[in-house]
Formats: sequence, structure tokens, C-alpha cells
Amino acid sequence: MSLLYHSQNNLVFPGVNLIQQVDEQNSPMKYTGLKVLTIEKSYKYIEKEKAHEVGIVILTGKATVKVNDETFENIGQRQSVFDKIPTDSVYAGVGSSIEVIAETDCKILMAYSPTEKKFPTRLLKGDIHQIEHRGKYNNKRLVQNILPDDLPFADKLLLVEVYTESANWSSYPPHRHDHDNLPTESFLEEIYYHEMNPKTGFVFQHVYTDDHSLDETMTVNSGDVVVVPKGYHPVAVPDGFESYYLNIMAGPSRIWKFHNDPDLEWIINRK
Repeated sequence: MSLLYHSQNNLVFPGVNLIQQVDEQNSPMKYTGLKVLTIEKSYKYIEKEKAHEVGIVILTGKATVKVNDETFENIGQRQSVFDKIPTDSVYAGVGSSIEVIAETDCKILMAYSPTEKKFPTRLLKGDIHQIEHRGKYNNKRLVQNILPDDLPFADKLLLVEVYTESANWSSYPPHRHDHDNLPTESFLEEIYYHEMNPKTGFVFQHVYTDDHSLDETMTVNSGDVVVVPKGYHPVAVPDGFESYYLNIMAGPSRIWKFHNDPDLEWIINRK
């Protein structure tokens, strides 16, 4: 089964197009899934989620999000993901009825993880994001944490946005988190939703295991999704393009502990 999912354009409701869908039916993922939708102004998307907790990220535009009897009006902070403004999101617990009404043309990402544990609905305003600048030399990236492991607002979901500068590497040096071996490493599946600036750009993503039983290098276009059921997963951004991706992670324990590729770990400490 391929790890790369190209963007699509399927009408699912009037004014609502499904751009991406990854779940346990069409992927090797057991703990993570996603949908990416575009919604035209004044139209709505409705869903009843019975078995998953859901993170609803307003990628672009503004929307009103209703979860059960709670309403969050006119949320969303940017017109392009490359505005680099931390956006608004909503966490919806398992069993929720969800309605998203577009106040402007908007794009939303819905991240899923199966759970039986009920957490309260919560608005995750952009101003709670933890902002980090990681890396040096040609490994620079800007990280905007939407739902990190130190915010106890979910059972399994972790959500983070990453911007990587032109001619830089990201998720690098390569690291894995596919061994359930706490406290040194946690098992977390990971999904990457990619966009590029300009849209004609591309990145390369390499997913591989220590024994190379999984070893795949992909050319990834704007709007594509890469799933990482296991293994190391670095991203290379060519000169002239800027990379954005949103990561969804989930596993048995909601903690991010990773293991660097021992052959490349020296890069972290080089002078």
C-alpha cells in the first residue's frame, strides 16, 4: 500500500469538496486519520463522529464550528497557511455531532484518532500555540504547536504545524517513534499534510526503517498527504520553495519521545 496520497476534488455536500481522506480503510494507519475539505462561503459540512476524537483545524478562512450544544463563531486567523499566523482549532470528543459553517471560503483539516475516552469540547485559539524555532544551518524550521503532549486536552491526538525554509531539511536529522519503549521512545503513527509556496513547488520525503524493509522516497506536491506508520521520515525542501506541513500523531500513549537515526545523530551537535 502506498504511503503517498495525492489531492483530489470530490463534492460531498453542496459547496463542500473533499480534498483528502485517509483512514483505516485506505491506509495502514490504526491510530490516525484525516480529512481535508474546502467549504464555500455560507455552505456547511456536517458529521456525526461515533468512534474517534477529532481535531478541527481552520487552515484558511473563517468558519463557525458547532460541536453538540457548543458554538464557536467566526474562528480562523489567516488567508493562507503561509501567513504563518497560528490559527484556531476545535477539539471534539468521541461521539460528537459536528457542524462547520463557512463564514468565508475556507479550508479545514479534520484529524481523527479512535478512542473510547470522552474529553470535553475545547476551543484551541491561535494565541495558545507554543512557537519554536528549531534547527540550524540548513535544518531551520518554524514550529507552531496546536495540540502538544503537555496540553492534556485529548486522549491520543497530537497536532503541530511546521514551516521549513527554502533549501532546508525538516524532520531532520531523521528520527523515528515506532517502538513502544517508554520512557526513551513512544509509538506514534504520523500523518503529514503538505502545502508548498508557490503551489507549483514540491518536496521529497523519505520513509525508511532500520532494516530497510520499508524504504520509500516520494516526490510530494502541494495538497498531498504522506503517512508514516513506522520508520524515519525526513523532508527535503528544494531551493526556491517554502514548505508547510501539518502533522497528526497518535498512538497508545499521548507522549512524543523519539529516537534519532544513529548514523546521522552527529548532525545535531556539529559546530
